Amino acid sequence: MCGIVGYVGTQRASDFLLAGLRRLEYRGYDSAGIATLDESQQIEICKSPGRIDALATKLSDCLPQATTGIGHTRWATHGAANLTNAHPHFSGETVDCPEVTIVHNGVIENYDALKQLLIQKGHEFITDTDSESIVHLLNDHLTLVRRDSNSELPTDEELAEVVKQTVAKLQGTYGLGIVFRERPDLIIAARLGSPLVVGVSDQAHYLASDAAPLAGYTDQIVYLADHQIALIKQDSLQITHRDSGQVHHQIETLQIESGDVDLGEYPNYMLKEIFEQPQSLRNTMRGRLSLDDATSIFGGLNLSARELRNVDRILLTACGTSWHAALVGEYLIEQMAQIPVEVEYASELRYRNPPMSKNTLVFGISQSGETADTLAALREMKRKGYPTLGICNVVGSTIAQESDGGIYLHAGPEIGVASTKAYTSQILTLTMLGLYFGRLHNLSFEQGHQIIESIQRLPEIVEQALESNSQIKQIAEKYHQVNNFLYLGRNFNFPTALEGALKLKEISYIHAEGYPAAELKHGPIALVDEHTPSVCIMPQGSVYDKVMSNLEEIKARGGPVIAIASESDTRVAQIADDVIRIPHVEEFLQPIVSIIPLQLLSYHIAQLRGCDVDKPRNLAKSVTVE
Repeated sequence: MCGIVGYVGTQRASDFLLAGLRRLEYRGYDSAGIATLDESQQIEICKSPGRIDALATKLSDCLPQATTGIGHTRWATHGAANLTNAHPHFSGETVDCPEVTIVHNGVIENYDALKQLLIQKGHEFITDTDSESIVHLLNDHLTLVRRDSNSELPTDEELAEVVKQTVAKLQGTYGLGIVFRERPDLIIAARLGSPLVVGVSDQAHYLASDAAPLAGYTDQIVYLADHQIALIKQDSLQITHRDSGQVHHQIETLQIESGDVDLGEYPNYMLKEIFEQPQSLRNTMRGRLSLDDATSIFGGLNLSARELRNVDRILLTACGTSWHAALVGEYLIEQMAQIPVEVEYASELRYRNPPMSKNTLVFGISQSGETADTLAALREMKRKGYPTLGICNVVGSTIAQESDGGIYLHAGPEIGVASTKAYTSQILTLTMLGLYFGRLHNLSFEQGHQIIESIQRLPEIVEQALESNSQIKQIAEKYHQVNNFLYLGRNFNFPTALEGALKLKEISYIHAEGYPAAELKHGPIALVDEHTPSVCIMPQGSVYDKVMSNLEEIKARGGPVIAIASESDTRVAQIADDVIRIPHVEEFLQPIVSIIPLQLLSYHIAQLRGCDVDKPRNLAKSVTVE
């Protein structure tokens, strides 16, 4: 959830740290801070509650010239969002001269026991965070190393041992960036359950909690794995495993460029990413559709066609928006392949012990590939012997590394907290999976060919759907002051109703509920009144008449209705208060097209209410703690 950056090189560290924190602000924005150090062996710390701009203003009068530093943007877990609890945290004899300084992502579950032990040893705690226990523990071990060492300054090996001894006592998750006062040439990073990436270049080395801050600075990166410790210098990188020693690390090429994570002509990331969806869909399908074989192609499943043909049950597990995509996937795969599919909240699956057949295949779906609950659920399923596959957007993420195989979305970096383009790419990926399994079982060549042709037209259809932006803004002006919304859909568009309601809740803070339209009479209709708009998702298809009946029931009770309807529908405008037209598309692709106006409606309502759409309150992009 929080964000980490680090720099050791020849240039002023604070320049990269501030720029990197701005790119990571979507991960945490309650407070921010940096720590820098130079040859004078003095650690300077500057931090501020609030957004990165507050930190930048504080630094503007006295930018530190040091060439080594670490930075952090926080999403509060333990302790209030204030100056005292902001990172970096430090430990030493005096506040003005700390010996060790850290930034930390994750949660330390045994922090209270560690804290009490360290207080007994004379350490003074000043924050309410779990993270402070780490830095005092580091300093405690450093004191012992100094006592036993014959060298004037602690060596790389001695400091690596300090870190190893420290993390061995931590229960929970951590991504750590550590600097020691006596070693201004060195940053040490350690990881367990919280992602860290090291950027490699000739003049500098970089540290970040994801790859976005590194774009434009280097295209050579190393993903740290759990229990690895990295010694990062200006001209070298050494990685060891906590238990097994030296690690031969693999340098990979960063697939994103600085333009991918900059706003360009857009006022915010959410709008940018909504309008990027035609291209993100093209990228997701690129190279994965074969008209010659009338099927889809996935190179990373790591299972043979024979093994996949023997699958008799599929389990999709995810959280939040990804869970809604999984619900669409259930409908798609069952219809196309006639294979039973179950969708589980990952947060529930990790603590359940459901009966499963031996030929069950488990997919974990996560934009970031770091979602703690989804990762834990996959690990539990893998422990029980089931093949696990990941569907995620971030190359090198933990789910991608630990799954038996998987599929990358290739949707491009998604910075806005509320997922948009990753969601539609997830649904498209699940559609192609449905086609793949369908062709292994019951779909004919002709049926597969028709599905592919429909999929290939999808980006242009989404471009047409985006043309309703101006009209949707006008509708938003009409409804942005209401306090409750109902979202209704059936069949493939029931998950669309859930996702539309979630988007509105996430970024505008309006209470919204999504339901299957047929459930209206089983309770939700009691909410209908003249102050509660209902959004009916009803493109023409097999359940159109059923949803129309629900619409008429709402109007009979004085409820305003916004209809998401096909462009050729002449009937709905006679009843609904407002109609947003979308292009005609086959029913199995309707969830991708019908969510576009709902994303825009949420966006414009939130803007009119003065909300920060990229950084909604209390939310973070990647939920990497339980």
